[in-house]
Amino acid sequence: MRRARPSWWHRVSENLIDVVLWSLGVLGLLSLIAAGVAHFWGLSIVLFSTGSMSPTIPAGAAALVQRIPASQIMVGDVVTVERADALPVTHRVTSVRPAETPGEYVITMRGDANPAEDVNPYQVREVRRVLYSVPGVAAGIARLRDPRLIAGMTLVAGVLVTWAFWPRRGSGPTRLVEEDAEPTDEAEGPVEPIAAQPGEVVIGSDSTIDPEASGPVPN
Repeated sequence: MRRARPSWWHRVSENLIDVVLWSLGVLGLLSLIAAGVAHFWGLSIVLFSTGSMSPTIPAGAAALVQRIPASQIMVGDVVTVERADALPVTHRVTSVRPAETPGEYVITMRGDANPAEDVNPYQVREVRRVLYSVPGVAAGIARLRDPRLIAGMTLVAGVLVTWAFWPRRGSGPTRLVEEDAEPTDEAEGPVEPIAAQPGEVVIGSDSTIDPEASGPVPN
């Protein structure tokens, strides 16, 4: 008996599914680790749609920023400030002074490409300081946040997992295939002698014939 070998296509598809599932698992693990690190260290990503910080940070760039208290702001830092009536602004700090409210500071900022400082100063308790930036990746990151793309990736992952665990024909217990028995010279057990009947001669296990047991041989 021997095990039946799976087909070539079955082996290839199984290996392909394993590679895809392992890749998705690694990406998911890395995503969880990145999310934990980002939450613990206050990290996030800012996308630049304008060139007010050019040439330091051109339009279409993405920057990694870290949330810090206002007391750590220094002149020359590039920080992102939240605004209640508008989108956040990311400019370079030109001055810092304590505000009347404890824990808050008043800062002035100016974009590297702008000829003058922003019209109004900002009173902040915390800001997001730019750690480094990468040009030309903002559009790709923005597409990754598209709900349709996220839904599609989730659907593909679900299909792959279902395909991996869906029962297939022949996926039950391993089939055994009977092989042709090879001849052997060994006896499977002791051979019992065959008793001779009257008028018969037994030829086989013993070359000695008892004339009294064999009886007469007819002509």
